[in-house]
Formats: sequence, C-alpha cells, structure tokens
Amino acid sequence: MSTDARNAVARRAETVGQVEQQAQQQPTLAQQIERMKPEMERALPKHMSADRMARIALTLIRKNPDLATCNTQSFLGALMTCSQLGFEPGSPTQEAYIIPRKGNAEFQLGYQGMVTLFYQHPMASSIKVETVRENDYFEHEEGLEERLVHRPCATGPRGRAIAYYSVARLINGGRTFKVMYPDEIEERRQKLPSKNSPAWRDNYDEMAKKTVLRNHFKALPKSAQLARALAHDGTVRTDATADVIDVAPEYPQRPELEAGPTA
Repeated sequence: MSTDARNAVARRAETVGQVEQQAQQQPTLAQQIERMKPEMERALPKHMSADRMARIALTLIRKNPDLATCNTQSFLGALMTCSQLGFEPGSPTQEAYIIPRKGNAEFQLGYQGMVTLFYQHPMASSIKVETVRENDYFEHEEGLEERLVHRPCATGPRGRAIAYYSVARLINGGRTFKVMYPDEIEERRQKLPSKNSPAWRDNYDEMAKKTVLRNHFKALPKSAQLARALAHDGTVRTDATADVIDVAPEYPQRPELEAGPTA
C-alpha cells in the first residue's frame, strides 16, 4: 500500500473515531430531561415538582417510543410548555398532550385544559361543553332573540352526535354560548395539519368540543395563561427555558358579556 493510501485510510479511521466519540458524548434524552429539571422547577406551580414531571416525561417515551425519535429540542420544548401551564401531559385529566408528528414533538392542549385555564380569569364564573345527540330535545336560535335549550334523552339511547356547544357565565351575570354542527366541525378539521391524527380518530368528541371552545374563546375574556396555551397549541417549540414573553389578559367589549342572561 502506498504512503498516500495509508494516509487516506488513517484519516478515515480518525474521522470515524471522532464521530463515534461524539455519539458517545451526546447526552441521551433521559439525561437531557434530568439536566432540564432546574428550569422546570422555575416554571412549575408550587404544588408540582420537577422530579414528577421528569418521571411523567420518561413514562410518555416508554408508552410511545416514537417520541424518542423526535427532535430532542422539540420534546423538551413541549415538556417546558406543559410545565409552565402546570399540566401533566398524557394524564387522565386530559388537559395536555405531547404528540409525535413528522419528526417533531408537538404540544397539544386538551379541551379540559382550556376549561381549567378559563377559570384563571377574574371574570370567569363557569363554563361547560356539551354534546347534543339526535334523541335529545334541542332548541337553538341566533339573532336578537338568542336561545339555547338542551334536554338530554333520559328514556333510551341518545343516538349520534348532531351538535356541540359551550356555555360560559361571567361573575357580572353575563352569559354567552357557541353552537357548532358536525359539518362546521368537519370543515375546520379538514384545514388542520392534524386532521388524520389519532386524536381525531380515537377521541372525535373531545376534539370537536375543543374546536367549539377555541371558537367560543374568540368572544370570551382570556387569562394570560390561556392566551399563551392557545398560541402554543399544535406548535413545535425548540427552546426549553422557563423564560417566556407575557401575554396580556383579554377583556373583550361585548354587550352580552356585560348584561344579564341571553341564553
């Protein structure tokens, strides 16, 4: 073998060795989650701990190995968003999720998370989201004489879903509602990148309720936390710091939110 050939082989071996060494030095996702705990501690509400969030994150990865193949920074970013909002991703409360999609981990806000964050606004009194089924009694009118009446069927099967609605009450006595029908839900679903996701396939009613709430919130006061959560919903975040830009609470000026009942 010539001197040039030997040198070329040596250089290739050196390059391979450097790559292997870098791979060995690259921290695992579990190690990066561990290193992130001080930042999570800063972000979490006082009643939650970084140790618990780290365990939840590792459990998510074990249950869904696709998360381990996602861009690491996107997973850490989604975990930080959950920490800042005080939500345990994938928990039975259904407030938030971390979903793998196209090589990234996305934060997804559940409709129960929206409800939880709505109550943080000082004007919030109550909110509920319901499904109307074909054997229920249902009246819905818009215009000057708004009306919403729903009596679930109590004498037999309620049947398939024919509408979804949310009703919100404020501490000043104001009350407002939003109704959406299946064709409206489908129209919005078809515009989403996640339209064929397991969430829509396996939890259609929950996603439909979330769609109604998102539209209803356009006319409702939102806390800074809720505004931030809606902004991050379905997005990829690649920074995992506890520092965020504050979002001012919203107080929409609408007569029906300042007067008496209209529903």
